[in-house]
Amino acid sequence: MVQYAVTQKDGAWTVFRDGQPIERDISRSAGIELAKTLAFEAEERGETVELLIQGYTGELTRKVTGAD
Repeated sequence: MVQYAVTQKDGAWTVFRDGQPIERDISRSAGIELAKTLAFEAEERGETVELLIQGYTGELTRKVTGAD
């Protein structure tokens, strides 16, 4: 399973893959777009994907795709 997350860290939106930052200082919407694109590519390779997206008020949305 691969995990992509879009969260606010130190006041900046950041995209993470498996807990490691891959893109920093982007808008939340650009981060979501990037994470969804990467998730889609991982699904195409047959991987299970967990996508975590933080809302503006701190709540976290979780979606798992590609699971059998």
